Amino acid sequence: MNKILAIAWNMVKRTIASRRGMITYILLPSIVIAAIISVTGGVEGDKPTVLYSNMDTGAAGRHLLAELENTGDYKLVARSDEAALKEGVIQQEGAAGISVPAEYTARLAHGQQPELSIYELRASETSILVKMKVNTIAGEMLETARTVNAVNGGAGGAEAKLGAILKQAEQHNVGSTRTDYDLYPRETLGVITGLTLMFLMGLVTSTVSLIMDDRKGRTMMRMFSAPVRSYEIALGNFLGSCMVGILQIAVVLTLGKWVLRYDYEVPMYLYFLVLAAFMLVSMGIASTVAGLVRNPGNAGMLNALILTPTCMLGGCFWPISVMPDYMQKAANFVPQKWAIQAVDIAAAGGGWNELWLPFAVLGLMAAVLLAIGSAILRPNEAGISA
Repeated sequence: MNKILAIAWNMVKRTIASRRGMITYILLPSIVIAAIISVTGGVEGDKPTVLYSNMDTGAAGRHLLAELENTGDYKLVARSDEAALKEGVIQQEGAAGISVPAEYTARLAHGQQPELSIYELRASETSILVKMKVNTIAGEMLETARTVNAVNGGAGGAEAKLGAILKQAEQHNVGSTRTDYDLYPRETLGVITGLTLMFLMGLVTSTVSLIMDDRKGRTMMRMFSAPVRSYEIALGNFLGSCMVGILQIAVVLTLGKWVLRYDYEVPMYLYFLVLAAFMLVSMGIASTVAGLVRNPGNAGMLNALILTPTCMLGGCFWPISVMPDYMQKAANFVPQKWAIQAVDIAAAGGGWNELWLPFAVLGLMAAVLLAIGSAILRPNEAGISA
């Protein structure tokens, strides 16, 4: 056991003990994942701020803002006028800004559609949803105003009647029962998971070059001739890669969940199990490639030829559903597809009665590839010089 741990610890030191290894395999993935989380809005529980300026003195402007606040999705912050509103948006004090013009209610009561100004520094999910909700509320008020005018027959008091109807509507005496509980994963979760898998696979498959270096320098041959069994060498390299992979997973998940407070929508233990299962498959791929490649100069090229295409085919960069049918069928043979599918099932509320399939496929892939890699990896071969 001590021999296996010694080999494993040597693998860990050779992978991440150097400055280059620490930056490439620990810091770089963490920085990239953190950047994506920051761009997509990772802080859970904080409502986005929406600025507004209401120059209207009637009921329509108040109703618009009251209905928007009633959704519970935004924190509305008032500004004195439109100029202050623009300045607040430029200073990024809010994700969007809404300006209600003067005499908005009066013009609306006469069947006109006053223009509402919505400001945004850059297009985002929040600003687009605010536009949609504001346009929906404004459209409903316009239809109500036109109905009041049609019933009123052109008589006076249209603005007062519209205000009374809007005030009654704010009571929400008639409502609906929500049946959509958002039981579907966010698209950004797939991107974050895909990039995490890419970095994790790059880390694990880096053992290919280390094994090739050991074979070229006859380090493996000397280990094999020592009182160390071949399975101990294989288990030592396997355990070392596993320790480094677990360290990378722990750093990325800790940064995302507890530092940036990103809501993965999946229990952390389950997300960790998915990444760990994928890591085992990546180890199998690495050991198989290391056993097949005899020229050390080709190890890096084959590594790139495996990493990039499988990540593209497995849906790390875009949804598998957008690919042609034959590519979707081919994606069943790469582990990234099953890992992302497991995360999607868990994020959608699925239990182990659905999760067993992707975990079983990942486990089968890992067992087959590790068995093949152990069988064809011959430590006593020095390889061919480039």
